[in-house]
Parts: sequence; structure tokens; C-alpha cells
Amino acid sequence: MTSDQVKKGKERAPHRSLFFATGMKRQDMKKPFIGICNSYESFVPGHCHLNYVGTFLKKCIEEAGGVAMEFNTIAVCDGIAMGHSGMKYSLPSRELIADSVETVARAHCFDAMICVPNCDKIVPGMLIGALRVNIPTIFASGGPMAPGKHPVSGKDTDLNSVFEAVGAESVGKISSKELEKVEETSCPGCGSCSGMFTANSMNCLYEALGLALPGNGTVLATDPRRQELYRAAAKRIVAMAKKGGPLPRELVTRDSLDNALTLDMAMGGSTNTVLHTLAIAREAGVDYSLERMNEISAATPYICKVAPSGHYHVIDVDRAGGIMGVLKRVAAVGKFMKPGCPTVSGKTLGQQIKAAKITDDDVIRPISNAYSKDGGLAVLWGNLAEKGSVVKKGGVAPSMMKFTGKAICFDSQEEACAGILGGKVKPGHVVVIRYEGPKGGPGMQEMLAPTSYIIGQGLGESVALITDGRFSGATHGACVGHVSPEAAEGGLIGLLQDGDEITIDIPARAINAKLTKKEIAARAKKAKPWTPRVKGGWLERYSHFVGNASTGASLKQ
Repeated sequence: MTSDQVKKGKERAPHRSLFFATGMKRQDMKKPFIGICNSYESFVPGHCHLNYVGTFLKKCIEEAGGVAMEFNTIAVCDGIAMGHSGMKYSLPSRELIADSVETVARAHCFDAMICVPNCDKIVPGMLIGALRVNIPTIFASGGPMAPGKHPVSGKDTDLNSVFEAVGAESVGKISSKELEKVEETSCPGCGSCSGMFTANSMNCLYEALGLALPGNGTVLATDPRRQELYRAAAKRIVAMAKKGGPLPRELVTRDSLDNALTLDMAMGGSTNTVLHTLAIAREAGVDYSLERMNEISAATPYICKVAPSGHYHVIDVDRAGGIMGVLKRVAAVGKFMKPGCPTVSGKTLGQQIKAAKITDDDVIRPISNAYSKDGGLAVLWGNLAEKGSVVKKGGVAPSMMKFTGKAICFDSQEEACAGILGGKVKPGHVVVIRYEGPKGGPGMQEMLAPTSYIIGQGLGESVALITDGRFSGATHGACVGHVSPEAAEGGLIGLLQDGDEITIDIPARAINAKLTKKEIAARAKKAKPWTPRVKGGWLERYSHFVGNASTGASLKQ
């Protein structure tokens, strides 16, 4: 066992003495050491219950014949960090999480590991760390939140409903009292926010990748079945530790990434999944490209529309057949599906899919009744995005699939929010938010606030938005993010001026500014060189070493 390095032999007597100080017994030295990587924080809704999850998992691991060794990593709540400088730390925290997992697991010689994440950067951060350590690992997330209920209409609500209500109140569509009622009822308890936002998108994708047991992405945080899942994960990870696999690098392959991206396109997940998948593939040593993602999108029907793109929530997907149910539908037509891929359950993905039962044909639609013949995400290229950009196609109104408008430019998210709420943005505008990329932000802030304000003001079918930043999974509308190269590295988005004509053509996968090469060259010659916005602290270091969105915003080696 890997743990023999710290527990076997006379020379390890000091090590054993330290273990005994924590309550271990001599007989425990013969058992596999199982790390529980927990992202518990008392103030983050997706994580505030994970202390209880960790305690339960520890008990289950010990019952299964292992020694549980729990440690914690950090979690940034994007909703709380949204709209102020704290959001600059959100994406960079993925790197800190990966480093912490690698550090603790290697320093203490775990034989295997259960990762307990929930919110979006934590999920890929833990996997990047697990890929480096490459010991048997299962992901058992904290589970999604239940949706809220609108105090008047009774319709399901979520965090995005609150952001959009802010925009609606700013133009007098609702009263301040109504806004208060929405904010009090939309997030009813613990769990990752209830729509197909980034956290839930990633937790669902890990089922398709083979890193999590069926139900990981959809069983509610408060559902008693969640404990059954944790018990099964604990039992399985002890068995995997004794067997020595499968290992993360055996599970994260080009084929399993195809499976995960097929699911992503079938459900129209968060655009952040593109960013994180690229970073995961890079860490796993798999050559995976934006072009490949577009090929999968073109071949995958969009059959499961979940909030913010539709009115269903993750609880409905679970009721209708879960992730294996979605995969069962697209497996019949998805030429990129690889059902023979192994999973942590010990079964192939195909065997898990075969066991799935679909109980609601409106939540998980038949192929013959798909929302569209292609997937819910698309990558766009053009002179504005020579290295690519991403849009949640499934959340764009039909009237906005092709849009030409005049640029109105803002050099930060804060400027954009003030401009939108201040009435500067009018029908026919393309809102440009720049210097918010991985390098320029730094940290690639999410743009849920400005996109929600646009929707809330009733401009969702007359205004588009482009940015070198990124979007929350809660974003919907004609919003193009991850524009690369970003403004801070000389991308055209940084040279745009108010009034420039911009065309977004999603069916053609194109995004362009109506500027001649001569005009672009002239503007580039006059442009001032980029200087870091943040001085001191680790964000300044991050801004110098991070790659653009086309690399998954991975740190340069």
C-alpha cells in the first residue's frame, strides 16, 4: 500500500506514534488509509452541511475496513463573491484547491481518496489535484439545493431569479417589497444552487466521466438517498484502495471526455464546463480541443433543458431518470458516446446506462422531440475570437441566434453594471465587457449580475453581451464569453470602440467586428500596453502565469 511509506517498519515508529496520538490503533496500520477531501465552510450554502457528510463518510469508511483521514480545502461561493472584487479570486481558487489536494495526499501517503466538493471551482480543482496524485478516487458531492417558490406565482425559483429581480426592480417592474420576498424564498436550504449552473453541471459530468456513482449530480442534498450514495462510495473506495484502481488517469481519457461533453451538450450545461474540461484534459495529458467540442455539439441533440434555460430544475432531472437517463437517450444517436468506458462503480458506463429508467418524457425528451438537433453549447470563432469563445446556445432566444448591433464598451464588470442599471444600454446594443479575462481581471470574473440586469430590464431579446470574462451557469441570453485572445494580451475585444458594428451568428459559429485589417492595425498601434490591475498578493502572480480561456485558464508550466 502507498501508506506503507508512513506506517511500516521500525524506522516508521515516530510516524505511528503521531498517528496513535489522533486515536488510531495498532491494528489500523494494516488497513488502507483513505483521505476524505472535504470543502466544508459554514457560510457557503453548497458546503455548509459537508461537516456532517464528512463525519458520516468517516464512519462508513471505517465500517468498510478502512482508516478515514479527513482534511479540508477552501470553497468560494460565486453568488456571494459576485459583483465585487471578491469574484477575482473565484477561478484562481481552483489552482489553490488542486495544489492543496496534491500537497496533503502526497505528504501523508493516502492509499485512496473520496472528494467531497459541491460548488463549481472546487469540483475541477479537486480532480486536477487527484490527477496529479493518481490514487483511486471517488467524487461524492454535497448534492443540489431544492428550488424555491415565487411568493406570488408559486413557480420554482433559484438564485438567478433574485439577480433578475434586481434588474426588474431597477426599472419599476416590481416593487422593493416584491424583491425582498424573492430574495427570502429562492434559496430554501443547503446544496449547490438548484439549476443547471456550473456546480451541478460539473457534478453531473463526473457521472459521465466515470468518477462518481450514479445520482451524484442530481440527488438533493437533503434527500435521504444521499446517505445511501455516501455509504456506497465509502464501501467502494475501500475496495478500490485494496485493488489499486481504477485510477483517475485511467478514467479521464479522450473517450470519457467525449462522454462527458455529450452529456453537457444534451443538457446545455454551464459555459464554465468548457473552461474546466479543458483544464482537466490538460492535467490528464489528453489532447482535447474546442473544435472537438463543437463536433460533439453538432452531433448531440439537446433533450434536457434545465434552469436557467428552461423551467425545470435538477430535482426534476433526478425524478425523471437522472444523468444515466439522459445518457440513455443520447447513447442511441450520439456517435461520440463510448459506453465501454470504466467507472468507479466497477461497471462500465454502458452497464449503468442500461439500468436507467426514464419516467418523464418532458424533462428528458425523446430524440424525436428534442429542443434542437444540436447541443446546448457552441464555440464561436472570428476576428473577435481567433482562439474561440463560448455561448450557451440553449439559453438564447430564437430571435437572437443571429444578431448585429452597435458596441457599447465597458472596461470592467463594475462599469458595465453601473451603465446597465443607469440606463445607458439600449435595444440594439452589444455590451462589451473587457479586461476581465484570466490575465486582465485578473481571475476572469463571472458576469451573472450584468446579464441578469439585462434580462430583468426586458432587454434579453434586443441586447447581446460579449466578454473576455466568463459567465455563471445561471446566465442565459445572447451572451458570449471566454473571448480569446483577451484584451490584456492584445485581443481585438480590447480595441473596440463605442458604435462599432458587431455580428454574432451562432448557427454559423461566428463572431466578428465590422473592421478592416487596416483599421485594426491602426488601433493596435495606438493602444496602451496592458498593466496588471492588482499589485501584491497572489493575484498579481496569477495574472503573470495564467493562460487564456482557450487553455482552460490553466497556469503555464
